[in-house]
Amino acid sequence: MLDESLLDTPEALAEADRRALLRGAAEAGARVRTAARHATEAGVGDLKPDGRPRAVLIAGPGAAAICVADLLGTLAGAGCPVIRLDPTGVAPAAGALRWELPGWAGSVDLLLIATPDGSEPSLSLLAEQAYRRGCTVAAVAPARSPLAEAVAGAHGLYVPLATAPYEEDEPLAASAPGVLWALLTPLLSLLDRIGLLTAPPEALLKVADRLDHVAERCGPAIATYSNPAKTLAAELADALPVIWTEGTSAGPAGRRFAAALAELSGTPAVVAELPEALAAHSALLAGRLAASADPDDFFRDRVEETPALHARVVLLRDRPIGGLTAAPAARELALSHDTPISELDPEPGSELETLAELIAITDFAAVYLALASRT
Repeated sequence: MLDESLLDTPEALAEADRRALLRGAAEAGARVRTAARHATEAGVGDLKPDGRPRAVLIAGPGAAAICVADLLGTLAGAGCPVIRLDPTGVAPAAGALRWELPGWAGSVDLLLIATPDGSEPSLSLLAEQAYRRGCTVAAVAPARSPLAEAVAGAHGLYVPLATAPYEEDEPLAASAPGVLWALLTPLLSLLDRIGLLTAPPEALLKVADRLDHVAERCGPAIATYSNPAKTLAAELADALPVIWTEGTSAGPAGRRFAAALAELSGTPAVVAELPEALAAHSALLAGRLAASADPDDFFRDRVEETPALHARVVLLRDRPIGGLTAAPAARELALSHDTPISELDPEPGSELETLAELIAITDFAAVYLALASRT
C-alpha cells in the first residue's frame, strides 16, 4: 500500500530516504556537470581519434550499466554497433561476476567499462585482455579503485566517477538516479569526440539545466497535485505498470523506468514500444488485470482484503504532438478495457534533453513509490 500522506510531507520523506535517493535525483544536474568536468580533466577533449571503431563493447554490473549501453546504442544509431557484454557467474557479487571479450574483438574495437564499484576482479582482467588484443580501453569507475589501476596499466583512458560524499558510506543502488548520470556523461563526451554521436559540452550543459528544471518541478516540497512524479507514483500504487514508449529516445527511458521500479520499490512492470505494444499487451489488458475484471460480488466486504492488482498504462513519448503517432490507438485500446492511462510528454528540446527529462521524471516517481510504499 502507498502512504499518500507521506508524499506531501517533506520531513517524513527525508526521514524515510535512508539511501539518499531523493537527494541523488535532485542533484542529477550537478552530477552531469561534475562528470563532464572529470571527462575534460581526464583529457577526453584532447583526444585525436583515428577514425571510428568497428564496434563499441560495454561492460559493467547492474541496471545502470545496462541502461548506459541501451542509451549509447540508441544515440549512436546505425553508425556503429554498441554491444553490451553480459556477465556470467553464480551470484551478482563483485567477485563472482565474469566478463569475456568476444572472439572477434581486436584492435579496431573500443571497450568501455562503466561501474559504480570498481572492485570487480573480472573487469580488471577484462581491461588487461583487451589490451593484449589491441582494443582501446576507456573506463568510468571510482577513484583509487582496482579497476582504475588496471586501466592505467592497460594504457587506457580512465575517468573518475562523480560521487557525492554521502554516497561513500553505503553501497550505491544500481538504479539510483545519480549513478546513471555519473557513468553516462563521460562516455557521452568520449563518443562525441570519436564522432559516434552528438553530445558537445554545450549540449551536456543543456541536459544539466533540464535535469535542474525537472528537480524544481518534482522535488519533495512540491505538492502532489502539481508534481508529475508524485502524481505518477500515486497512480501506480497497487497497479501493474504497463509501460508503452513511442519514439527512439523513449524506449531506453521506459526500460530504465521498469528496472528502477523493480529495484527501488519492488514493483514489477512490463514495457514495450508502440505500435507493437498494442498487439503484445492486448490480451494482458483484456484479462484479469483489467480494472473491470472482478467476478466476485461487488458488495462484499473488502476491508480485510489486499487490493486487487490492476494494470495501468504509462505512455512515454518523445515525439511532438500532431506527428505520426500511435498514441490515439494506445488510448483507445486502454480505455476499451477500462484501463487507466498516464502520459508523459517532455518539453521541446534536443534528443538528449527530452531523454533526460523522461528519465528524470520517472526516476523521481520510482523513488517516491519506494519511499511511500509500506506493507
